[in-house]
Amino acid sequence: MTNVQAFRELHQNDEPLVLGNVWNPQSAKVYEKLGYEALATSSSAVAHSLGYEDGENMTFSEYLYIVDRILKTISIPLTVDLEGGYGKNTDEIVLNISKLAEIGVVGINIEDSFVVDGIRQIEDKEVFTEKLKSIILELREKDIDIFINLRTDPFLLGLENPVEETLERIKLFEETGIDGIFVPCITAENDIEIIVKSTKLPVNVMAMPELPDFNILRNLDVKRISSGNFANGYIYQKLEEKGKEIINSKSFSTLFVS
Repeated sequence: MTNVQAFRELHQNDEPLVLGNVWNPQSAKVYEKLGYEALATSSSAVAHSLGYEDGENMTFSEYLYIVDRILKTISIPLTVDLEGGYGKNTDEIVLNISKLAEIGVVGINIEDSFVVDGIRQIEDKEVFTEKLKSIILELREKDIDIFINLRTDPFLLGLENPVEETLERIKLFEETGIDGIFVPCITAENDIEIIVKSTKLPVNVMAMPELPDFNILRNLDVKRISSGNFANGYIYQKLEEKGKEIINSKSFSTLFVS
């Protein structure tokens, strides 16, 4: 069994696969030490760690370097948030995916929205479906096996009738040969149940304040749970708080208080 096949099997268990979302080797090693079964990059967290805003503002070569460094420090599967693919056309996107597969990445997220001038917009679903078909066909022609998790963003963007829009998109996308569906920002139990029951593909949800706990998500048959960039944000918020305490107290003692 290949590493990619083993990663696919992690989406078929009764318990959801809880991913540690990482942005550098240090964060990845923490999650592995804690016993997580697999990790995923947060493109937003990686971008912020390099001084960029999210939305493919870092170069793919910079991203690839970080991914390679992470892989060199862990022994568990890593999937990569590839945003829109970091390419202007299918060939460029497939080349990027092939480079990730070569260094040992087992999966990718690719999303049906894009950022222009800092504003995220959703792509026409028929146009995106054709793009997705071309990517997957070319990957198969090149004999590149990788778990493709399709992120669809009606809930993230707050579109009107997000359940109906998501269902329409899933119906089109699942015919392309993708491996999973990722619906960030969905939180209502009824909405999650409708989406999960609409497809045979494993459904991935993301941490939000109103997201049900893991037991409820398991009962709803959610197969994968991501934390997004929220752990990264939390850590740096705490760093800012500690830095302020050091300045105000004129002492480093706060660093040694648990």
